[in-house]
Amino acid sequence: MAASSASPVSPERTKTRLLDLVKRYGPQTAQDLATRLDVSVPAARRHLGDLLDQGLLEAKVEKPGGRGRPQHVFALTERGEAAFPNTYSGLCVDVLHHLRDLYGQGAVIKVLDARSQALAERLRTELAGTATLGQRVESLAVHLTELGFDAVAHREMVGPGGEEVWYITQRHCPNLSVARQYQELCISELTLYRNLFGVPVSRETRIACGQGCCRYRIGAAVS
Repeated sequence: MAASSASPVSPERTKTRLLDLVKRYGPQTAQDLATRLDVSVPAARRHLGDLLDQGLLEAKVEKPGGRGRPQHVFALTERGEAAFPNTYSGLCVDVLHHLRDLYGQGAVIKVLDARSQALAERLRTELAGTATLGQRVESLAVHLTELGFDAVAHREMVGPGGEEVWYITQRHCPNLSVARQYQELCISELTLYRNLFGVPVSRETRIACGQGCCRYRIGAAVS
């Protein structure tokens, strides 16, 4: 009987293992990760390069133990951290449950609206240097992607007069478990964008409703 050979590990599986190692042990060098994975350093670097391009890892320069020769290490970004399950969503749902039971459904709406207003003020400051609506929409998409929403912005010309309409498409919802139980979270997000842009904003699709993305139309009223 011929000896069976081990199945090769897929590149995606190797990338997942790399992320797991950085999550478990903290920032790691390419050499450290290659050793833990039992692969060559060039192979580890190829996978690390892909993860850097995807925004899941970032490269930093650190001194071992605070001294010695500086070395490049790889750490999780906010987006990389968001790829791992956590208890924050469960905690948030529990808090909202108690808030509703103690003070009524209106209290949930007030809390989420207050959060949206605070976010709008912060984002206005961050987007202050962007003069046009399109620049603000594109800047917001970048900011949302950093928060784990995997957002993209694009423009369309609609109507007989060629009216400019911008869209933000969020292809991931890091707050999905909360949004499915509290649609007020999605309502507050829509309110946030209306306050931020000061133009008509409508939501066309919603992940929490089972659709593939959250898509917002910005800059023209729905006909």
